Amino acid sequence: MSASYRPRRSVLYMPAANERALEKAKEIPADALIFDLEDAVSPESKEVARAQACAAVSSAEYGNRELTIRCNGLETPWGVDDILAAASAAPAAVVIPKVDGPEYLDRVSSLLDEGGAPASTRIWAMVETPSGILEVDQIARHERMEVMVLGTNDMAKELRATITPDRQALLPHLARCLVSVRAADKGILDGVYNDIQDDTGFASVCLQGAQMGFDGKTLIHPSQVAPTNEIFAPSLDQLDFHRRVIEEFESAEKDGRGVLTIDGKMIENLHVDEARRVLAVAEAIAAL
Repeated sequence: MSASYRPRRSVLYMPAANERALEKAKEIPADALIFDLEDAVSPESKEVARAQACAAVSSAEYGNRELTIRCNGLETPWGVDDILAAASAAPAAVVIPKVDGPEYLDRVSSLLDEGGAPASTRIWAMVETPSGILEVDQIARHERMEVMVLGTNDMAKELRATITPDRQALLPHLARCLVSVRAADKGILDGVYNDIQDDTGFASVCLQGAQMGFDGKTLIHPSQVAPTNEIFAPSLDQLDFHRRVIEEFESAEKDGRGVLTIDGKMIENLHVDEARRVLAVAEAIAAL
């Protein structure tokens, strides 16, 4: 795990044209916010949304939440101006939809530099098309790309796939993206869940993403934040087990014992590495 690891369990989209929603977001315990200029904003409200998103990022009124701005695509009438405006506001990142390869990210990075963005402003690349999936290795390795965001709704549409409760049709592509991101030592976020009334279905898909290895999940409603934070955080039982793994492994090493079992499970170096990673995640969450 990178030394600069930051928890991104819950990442909530907020429509930047909705001033009331932006105000409410100051109290929502999401790890990160995406002020949305794209799908959640009508064409006639794009400029208002842009101004309000930049003002929100610059306001210092959102506590320790990681603040990002989702810009419109470069092929739209608003994309270039979105990125230039975001650059001056200096969010943690710009979220870029429908990234189809590293060249697209090069263009975004150049615009950020042109707009005067600091080096700390990174790119979160949305992979949601077949061409993007085919280029995930290169996208993940791009020097300014920090987090890959999976756009599962558009992905399903482009693939002509049906989103079922188990997401069976999407799993190969989710796994493909995960492998690329882990090889590049970057972050990755699972896609949204559309039915805000279906708590059981949401929890099931959220748990699936956590078990697959995602860092967190993008969300469309504040009610999804609390269960996501819980599912993507180590439980007390897990923390207790991992502490025992580290303590007993270190004790076994001092005693010259090469074999160790805890609760009937064989423990070796890889389990100790995982235990240390999980405890580091817990410490980072506690520090938020």
